[in-house]
Amino acid sequence: MTKNEDPRRKEILKAAGELFFEQGFAQTSIDSIIARVGGSKRTIYALFGNKAGLFKEIILENSEDLFSQSIPTLSQPHLIEEALEVFALRLLEMITNPRALGVYKLVTREAPQFPELGRIYFEQGPERARRWLADILAQAQENGQIRVEDPELAAAHFFGMVRGDLMLELLLQREETLSPAEIHRRAKSATKVFLDGIRTKPDVETATE
Repeated sequence: MTKNEDPRRKEILKAAGELFFEQGFAQTSIDSIIARVGGSKRTIYALFGNKAGLFKEIILENSEDLFSQSIPTLSQPHLIEEALEVFALRLLEMITNPRALGVYKLVTREAPQFPELGRIYFEQGPERARRWLADILAQAQENGQIRVEDPELAAAHFFGMVRGDLMLELLLQREETLSPAEIHRRAKSATKVFLDGIRTKPDVETATE
């Protein structure tokens, strides 16, 4: 049985996440996690290494929501739009998830004292997403579907377009949540506006001949 298959893993992660959100990273001890979920320090160290390892696994679980389901491949030209729209949809669903927002708040609060938390969050969340997008855009460019000077920069642009000011609105205690219909509308709109700017277009002279 691997570490990820250990039945205690999810229980420990759930308890650790709850305590991190309630008390903060600094105030949460391994002993307090054990008091809530049971078990031993030996188990936690064997599964996660240390408290930072626990936090990393929580971040990974959140980011997996973006990648756990299949995303359309680019075997056909029109699928670049489908792939980006699916990604945008999942990103918006994750952003509006209370647990994901709680992780973000925790990181912004604790990162000045624990820079490693900020690094883990950035590497396993935003950076991982942008790398995936950059690979998709580079592949689409090789297929002649789009034209971009820098796939990584273009990926950052799309990521920002999808997220917009939503994270700020949620951090400032936006009362209403986005409906599924609004999430779909935003995902579709961001994808269309982005692709309209980078799709390859017929050469003007060739088109008029």
